[in-house]
Amino acid sequence: MTQDEMKQAVAQEALKFVVKDTIIGVGTGSTANFFIDALATIKDDIIGTVASSVATADRLKDHGIKVFDLNDVEEISVYIDGADESDNGLNLIKGGGGALTREKIVAAVADQFVCIADESKLVDVMGDFPLPVEVIPMAANYVKNQIIKRIGGTPIIREDFVTDNGNLILDVEGLKITDPKAMETELNSIVGVVTNGLFANRGANVLLLGTPNGVRTI
Repeated sequence: MTQDEMKQAVAQEALKFVVKDTIIGVGTGSTANFFIDALATIKDDIIGTVASSVATADRLKDHGIKVFDLNDVEEISVYIDGADESDNGLNLIKGGGGALTREKIVAAVADQFVCIADESKLVDVMGDFPLPVEVIPMAANYVKNQIIKRIGGTPIIREDFVTDNGNLILDVEGLKITDPKAMETELNSIVGVVTNGLFANRGANVLLLGTPNGVRTI
């Protein structure tokens, strides 16, 4: 199976976690796009969705799937999204597409978080994928220096990129993340950080991994 075929397989498997007659959260990225395409086949079974990015909202609407503003929603039954890395404790790195803040907000509201990925995303220790940190533009240099001082690594401003919230992304290279919950908390304590791409204090409840032999559930 190709990587895209594995992504399609996990997207299809994720439909089993969609709760009928509820509002669900939908993530951002290539794997989430496969899920949106699959969701279109059962769109009449749900009330609607909350999107984690403008791009996701546009794709959902193109499929005729209703999109709600999160402020108009009391409950989200399940949030389904991909990841850039996951460890065996279902801690995640997300934000390769730059939507980490909205993804983290929707995940926080959802009763359950189902992560969908191909098997290459599962690692023993996260950090090979650069950790995204969303920052207020005027604080970028300060945050960069604080990251080096507090956790190490090499923070690099993502060029020619602005988030849906109007902020910048620092991608932190060269980390070995052995305590993701502590690192997530430490990074978020730096003034000027909006949030970071570690989903550890609220990690995934279920990880669906696409493999050449089918979908593996963790």
